[in-house]
Amino acid sequence: MDVAFTDDGFQAERLFKQGYSYTYDDIIFLPHYIDFPTDSVQLATKLTRNLTLSIPCVASPMDTVSETSMAVSMAALGAIAFVHSNNTPSHQASIIRSAKSHRIPFVSDPLFKSPSDTIDSIDEFASSNCIFVTDSGTKKSKLLGVVSKADWQALNDKEVTVSDYMVKSPVSFPSNCDFEDVAGFLAAKKLEFVPLVNEKDGELVNVVTADQVERIRGFPKLGMPSVGPDGEFLVGAAIGTRESDKDRLEHLVKAGVNVVLLDSSQGNSIYQTEMIKYIKKTYPELDLIGGNVVTMYQAQNLIQAGADGLRVGMGSGSICTTQEVCAVGRGQATAVYKVSSIAEQSGVPVIADGGISNSGHIVKALTLGASTVMMGSFLAGSSEAPGAYEYQNGRRVKKYRGMGSLEAMTKGSDARYLGDTEKLKIAQGVVGAVVDKGSVLKFIPYAMQAVKQGFQDLGASSLQSAHHLLRSGVIRLEVRTGAAQIEGGVHGLVSYEKKSF
Repeated sequence: MDVAFTDDGFQAERLFKQGYSYTYDDIIFLPHYIDFPTDSVQLATKLTRNLTLSIPCVASPMDTVSETSMAVSMAALGAIAFVHSNNTPSHQASIIRSAKSHRIPFVSDPLFKSPSDTIDSIDEFASSNCIFVTDSGTKKSKLLGVVSKADWQALNDKEVTVSDYMVKSPVSFPSNCDFEDVAGFLAAKKLEFVPLVNEKDGELVNVVTADQVERIRGFPKLGMPSVGPDGEFLVGAAIGTRESDKDRLEHLVKAGVNVVLLDSSQGNSIYQTEMIKYIKKTYPELDLIGGNVVTMYQAQNLIQAGADGLRVGMGSGSICTTQEVCAVGRGQATAVYKVSSIAEQSGVPVIADGGISNSGHIVKALTLGASTVMMGSFLAGSSEAPGAYEYQNGRRVKKYRGMGSLEAMTKGSDARYLGDTEKLKIAQGVVGAVVDKGSVLKFIPYAMQAVKQGFQDLGASSLQSAHHLLRSGVIRLEVRTGAAQIEGGVHGLVSYEKKSF
């Protein structure tokens, strides 16, 4: 860099040695030189030593964020979700199996009856136009037929069993086919819906309607999905560090999980290092992510134990109160930079976990050294997040809670804070609500386009390029005053409407 310009901002190494704990809003990157178009920016990245994603997005293992629908949609986008462990091992494994059985970017919730059942009221159809008939009356058995709402309404005798009037062996389609194949089949056959069936056992996996196809067509075009060697979607899962988690892990491995994450608010413990060593010995082909960590010392311990990736963040989430309650943690920008500095030397990718409220935060996390960003509140409130919508003060919202909240702890998440054996439970999180964001299939592609524009302004054509430019001192930073942060956002208006896309 020309000596004449070395006083323009600070190199990252100098900035982060000053003893301050910076978060994303505290810092700003200075623009560099553009010699490429936005669309040439490549966002492909490493999740772990051995797993690659098309986009650097990870859904957090929270019970109000990541279950089947989120896992399927994130994988379809080229990202990944980690299924939470605030449930029984068998339930978590069933979510993994369900997500990996899909190959299209949405999950339906069909209704089922057995052949000997009756349908006594139109209310049993709920909002669906049909009910599927299987051997057992559940999803986990062979599809035998279908009953449409119209056929039921036309019945004179509503007390007959569904086997008397169901349409037997309805037209179906293999569940391992891609979205375009299913959409083409619906159009060619002029069908309103088609059940997707597992060819091995005839089990109904999903239902695709013509309306859903049109809805997906209106979203931005999907990129390369996250697919494993088995041809199925990549799905991750969180586990703890207790002895019982070894049994949980066995369930998950049998279910086909692709990567596991050791879920702890403070990962630098003998419990985690011993669990890492156990997993690497018992399942040497399984990638695992350690954490959470915020210091180079913590990171080095987990890397030496055998972690294939690190999760960085302590107390930076919008629903987390760890720093307030325990007086321990670190500003997220400083944490990401420091941990990435040491992890890079061992080729271990870093996940920046927490503090992501907008696309600018994603740009900052990635440029500071992270390979991916983990998002909770950013994805909560979406149609793919677990839970039902409700209305608060005229706004449509979904519940979003920290895994350190007392409410989540009653389900088992207290082990994450090493408090499952304690009589007194101390909350390190809160329960809140997030406004309806629509589908991740729509807003994640727009967020990624904004990230590409940020990288273009930095003169970085990829994540790897951004890391190199930061380490070499080409990308420079400054700290923003409170007034500068206000000036950098919307200000001075009587009223305004803020739309990101």
